[in-house]
Amino acid sequence: MRADRLLATLLVLQSKGRVTARELAEELEVSVKTARRDLEALSMAGVPVYPQRGRNGGWMLLGGSRTDLTGLTSSEARALFLAAASSAPTAPGLKDALRKLAQAVPEPFRADAAAAAEAVIVDKGRWGAPNQTPPSESTEPSNSSILDILQQAVIDREQVDLGYNTPGKALSNRRIHPLGLVVKGSVWYLIAQTKDGQRTFRVDRVASATLAGEPAVRPDDFDLKQAWDDIQVAYLETASKITGVGIAEPWVLKILREVFAGSLEVVEELPDGRLRVRFVDYSIESVAARTAGLAHGFEIIEPPEARERCLQIAQSLLDRYNK
Repeated sequence: MRADRLLATLLVLQSKGRVTARELAEELEVSVKTARRDLEALSMAGVPVYPQRGRNGGWMLLGGSRTDLTGLTSSEARALFLAAASSAPTAPGLKDALRKLAQAVPEPFRADAAAAAEAVIVDKGRWGAPNQTPPSESTEPSNSSILDILQQAVIDREQVDLGYNTPGKALSNRRIHPLGLVVKGSVWYLIAQTKDGQRTFRVDRVASATLAGEPAVRPDDFDLKQAWDDIQVAYLETASKITGVGIAEPWVLKILREVFAGSLEVVEELPDGRLRVRFVDYSIESVAARTAGLAHGFEIIEPPEARERCLQIAQSLLDRYNK
């Protein structure tokens, strides 16, 4: 996971003082290209990592070899933890690693580091079918300056005056209490408290964002991951959907759970050890596209239209590759 490598890269720099991309690649058992990309990512995120040219050159952590992070400023510590936390929130042990690393930064900055580590979730799942346009299906980049302001507001717990474009409606302006950010696919979402309750805003629809200079109120029991899970469940309940049934080999169950997220249910175990499952999806096309590659371990029973679409996909593959 990239977040693990970002943290490991920083620790290698601390212990060695200066390394080349090739030396780092050997240390972390990755390609030179990957090592260089991670070094550049840390530098671009604001962490004081920079290259030095020449025979004895390499990448260095500003201040030389250290065993702690006492040379980092508050903004640099925040940048490190925000970059690491938003890279791979599901990486095993990442939260523990971030907590341990937070103890190495200067004591006055630890609150910033911890807040940054909890500010963002990266959701690598998908909303639905490729022929639909669910909330996250967009390739338009978010305004980076607005995103920076929102990240700062979440970490500093500061209210924001938000100008927002809702499709089909006039531009609205409101005061919000930012709670957290989520990136799913190519789209960023802001979860915030408003006078009308908790709301979710697409960052690419934010026309303006200004720090209000007043503290934001964050519920003591607020959990960003749980809030995002609840938002997705609510969306699934209101979106058009179909219910399907299939027969799965036991080994493919884990893959199906990833494919259909929380909508997969094991109905019964059959005498031959296979499993009858029920799932929810958004279209026939989506069911076929998600499961066609699992044909050796999964058979669609219902809806019959999805079976027919899988046959069409199979025939298309034969036509393409059997030449």
